[in-house]
Amino acid sequence: MSLPPLPDMILEPLVRAALMEDLGTYGDLTTRTVIPAGTRYAARLRAREAGVVSGLQIARIAFHLVDPSLRLTTHKSDGDPIEAGEVLMEIEGEAAAILSAERVALNFAGRLSGIATMTAAFVAQTQGTKARITCTRKTTPGLRLVEKQAVLHGGGFNHRFSLSDAILVKDNHIAAAGGIRPVLRAIKAQASHMIRVEIEVDRLDQLDEVLAEGGADVVLLDNMDTPILREAVRMTEGRLCLEASGNMRLERIAEVAATGVDYISAGALTHSAPTLDLGLDF
Repeated sequence: MSLPPLPDMILEPLVRAALMEDLGTYGDLTTRTVIPAGTRYAARLRAREAGVVSGLQIARIAFHLVDPSLRLTTHKSDGDPIEAGEVLMEIEGEAAAILSAERVALNFAGRLSGIATMTAAFVAQTQGTKARITCTRKTTPGLRLVEKQAVLHGGGFNHRFSLSDAILVKDNHIAAAGGIRPVLRAIKAQASHMIRVEIEVDRLDQLDEVLAEGGADVVLLDNMDTPILREAVRMTEGRLCLEASGNMRLERIAEVAATGVDYISAGALTHSAPTLDLGLDF
């Protein structure tokens, strides 16, 4: 999925921190020892398996933070489908700089491409329905922005970026506040009209309460089996946006999408996606 890139200045601190972690206190000791100064090389960042690429912008930032004079030629853009063996980027310049940035560039690109690839597989299961695939806040600490961007590159949609984005009432909020009706009444009394409200239910009688009380824009249908999801869609009759969540495995997505829910959220997109195999070859 082709998207405008984020401004480099937003991503640079994240990439810089990863480079500082990897370079340590003395830099790339191996390269400093064995590569003569002035040695120049050309390298290719290549896909070793098929998927959807993400993280090339970050890889470019990593190489240029180490050495702004490196010459980079990109052959793919974040969000593009890729095949095994395809060259994604070529890097020319000081061999020492290329080697020093290599691992950080590959770590980001491989991790994010894995997320984009898994997301694309989930999205493919929703064809012919209105359901959209969305991620959750189950992200790697510190990497939420780029992991959620990778979900977009895979054709998915983003849920909240932080607790301050919207009101999402979970089961523990309901228990602590004394029930669904007290929660929704508190929201109607206190929340800004600019804030979207989502509330989680795991039983149809709870959905009935939400529909009767009002005050929510979205209902999260948590850990419901497919027939119950279908009944929830029938009960709601389009009055609220419905999000199915919990135990959303790839093999289940098509049947869940067919129930008529609006969104399917899957934490697995960001917490369980396998890294896509990418390599850098001189």
